[in-house]
Amino acid sequence: FCQALTGSGGWPLTILMTPEKKPFYTGTYFPRTSQFGRPGLMDILEQISELWRDNEAGVRESAEKIVTAVQAQSSVAAESAKGIPLSSAASATGLETWGTEVIGKAYQGLARVFDSRYGGFGRAPKFPSPHNLTFLLRYAQDHPESHALAIVRKTLDGMALGGIYDHIGYGFARYSTDEKWLVPHFEKMLYDNALLALTYLESYQVSREARDAVMAEHILTYVLRDMTAPEGGFYSAEDADAEGVEGKFHVWTPEEIKDALPEDTARKYCEVYNITPKGNFEGKSIPNLLQGTLGKQLPDNPELLNQVLESLEAARQALFARRERRIHPHKDDKILTSWNGLLITALARAAQVLGNPIYLDAAEKAVQFILINLRRDKRILARYHSGDSAYLGYLDDYAFLIEGLLELYETGGKPDYLKTALELQAEQERLFRDPGQGGYFLTGSDAEELLLRPKESYDGALPSGNSVTARNLIRLARLTGDNLWQKKAEELFLFFRPLLEDQPTGYTAFLQALQSALHPSQELIFAGSLSSPELAGMREFFFSEFHPYASILYQDAGLEKIIPRLQDYPLESEQTTAYLCQNFTCQTPVHNLKDFQALLNDQPN
Repeated sequence: FCQALTGSGGWPLTILMTPEKKPFYTGTYFPRTSQFGRPGLMDILEQISELWRDNEAGVRESAEKIVTAVQAQSSVAAESAKGIPLSSAASATGLETWGTEVIGKAYQGLARVFDSRYGGFGRAPKFPSPHNLTFLLRYAQDHPESHALAIVRKTLDGMALGGIYDHIGYGFARYSTDEKWLVPHFEKMLYDNALLALTYLESYQVSREARDAVMAEHILTYVLRDMTAPEGGFYSAEDADAEGVEGKFHVWTPEEIKDALPEDTARKYCEVYNITPKGNFEGKSIPNLLQGTLGKQLPDNPELLNQVLESLEAARQALFARRERRIHPHKDDKILTSWNGLLITALARAAQVLGNPIYLDAAEKAVQFILINLRRDKRILARYHSGDSAYLGYLDDYAFLIEGLLELYETGGKPDYLKTALELQAEQERLFRDPGQGGYFLTGSDAEELLLRPKESYDGALPSGNSVTARNLIRLARLTGDNLWQKKAEELFLFFRPLLEDQPTGYTAFLQALQSALHPSQELIFAGSLSSPELAGMREFFFSEFHPYASILYQDAGLEKIIPRLQDYPLESEQTTAYLCQNFTCQTPVHNLKDFQALLNDQPN
């Protein structure tokens, strides 16, 4: 409504409605009182109160007209965005043709707006946009002749060197206010850090650059230290302000550094991290590696970077301890199912790639927390805070949690995660799918009736629920062998085809599902004890490489009822057995790590 009436939107958002919840006035960023030519909220409310008192009928009539107009506008938009119904004429070849074209257009679009000097896309303000980078990692694997990998490398390094990254306490801020990644909006969001951890992990699988693994570890260190509830869920955000001043918690003066460190160490730290008397943010300094004495050398000399950082690690710890004495920014300690789902995925992937069991343990605790506290009568809820669980879950809650469960299943092989993912996907189909036109609504059919029932697809700060669902459906199809999920994924592709073709760079999370669908299927089935050292070695080798289109299934008698094809992969002689199948054709099974490595190295990714 705000965008329709004012031409723009944002936060904080104010909407005034009739008692029947029909909007008639809206806007953003109202100060408390009128100033600088902007109306103040208190003055607006006084005027609206007077208008309601004197002309209630007129306000109601206006609201009715506005609602009718916006509903009509929404209907036209939905009709124009409606995709092509799946039919016998919509063959796999057709999907391959237009899908390949859209993926290519998305790459070209990102390449055009790529900032070759500082990394990232477009101009200030700059957002991390992790799904752009994970899309490009897949594109680079499919098109090694492209510049996709170089774009990812430049962007990840630029963010890691800049002030958007907290060099003392770890974790990423929301976005950079400048093109250099130097001055952030200091707010830290759980979802940004979850998605960025996953991105650095995937980049590490691709390039084996140690700095990517370190960045992922640091992000997760921050989350596990500062954003984890005692019960196991993860908090939502930390404010930008402390004591009412943006960035106050994070910035330093040379005197403060000298007060916390020995003289020589303080001098070196200030030189390296650009802590100057002039400052780079309102008279103080944001620690960064872009503008210090090593700023020009570090991007091209990772070994020097590592040496410098290692030599200053004790200094970082001392500064962190000193900073802990400051008044901290407010912590938004509500626990959201959707954002927790994103972090569960990142933690599960970290357990795979880095081999640290602490990540798997944290992910499993979060899942148990959600299933105990945020699931009522099999219905997922959206929010937990101070013992109170509330609000029927949205599409994002289901889609993001399902993705986390699937990642956990592939990490450790526990069948309950796959079973729960299938249960939740069936529930999502019942509550959110639009059987008439296609796609998934944001709200469930059992939720509060809205004037408009949104169906979101754009991949903005977060991937959309429809995008993650598309990825989940392809994954479920390949894990279970059930063509039902493949059919639903293809229907989703065709429904959103016009949007994908019109603005492909706005749907890079969705396009990752299309990349998977167009890639030959690759299934890895492990038969044997989950605690087997041989199986552990095979998994470690598999996870050390980037296999974005592969799925992992574990032979388990409890799954044969829902995945009958598991009967075709028997356990041979009580030993670990690995079956690798490409396009439904399986290679000769292997039983040891050496043969498994040879088998994988002989296959395209």
